[in-house]
Amino acid sequence: MSTFESSVKIVEYPQEKVYATLSDLSNLGKLEGRFPEDTFQDFEFSADSVSISVQPVGKVAMNIVDREEPKCIKYETIQSPVPFNLWVQLLPVTETTCKMKLTIKADLNPFVKVMISKPLNEGLEKLADTLAQVRYE
Repeated sequence: MSTFESSVKIVEYPQEKVYATLSDLSNLGKLEGRFPEDTFQDFEFSADSVSISVQPVGKVAMNIVDREEPKCIKYETIQSPVPFNLWVQLLPVTETTCKMKLTIKADLNPFVKVMISKPLNEGLEKLADTLAQVRYE
């Protein structure tokens, strides 16, 4: 199992607000336009699932498989060129800020891992940067 982690991001909103937004994927519709259009396109959302085209990976669809309020949301792919799990981890820093880290775990053979490690790390970091800058109100 290969693990990819974003750097830890400081989010200028309380852990509970960030969790409430990210644990209901229908909330991500209001974030459309904030994601880099060269990387993320064709969003479709429901409360428990999201579908998006990710460059250069292709179509990715995920469902929420576990929620640990207010600290972790676990997603699992239902459509992806490479099946993976994504965790969003949230920890309070103060009453008005929290830390966020994204983790992807995927079962990759060594050849595929070499090919997709760099774009996967870059995409994960862009996603973490974008989520850290969102207004969670």
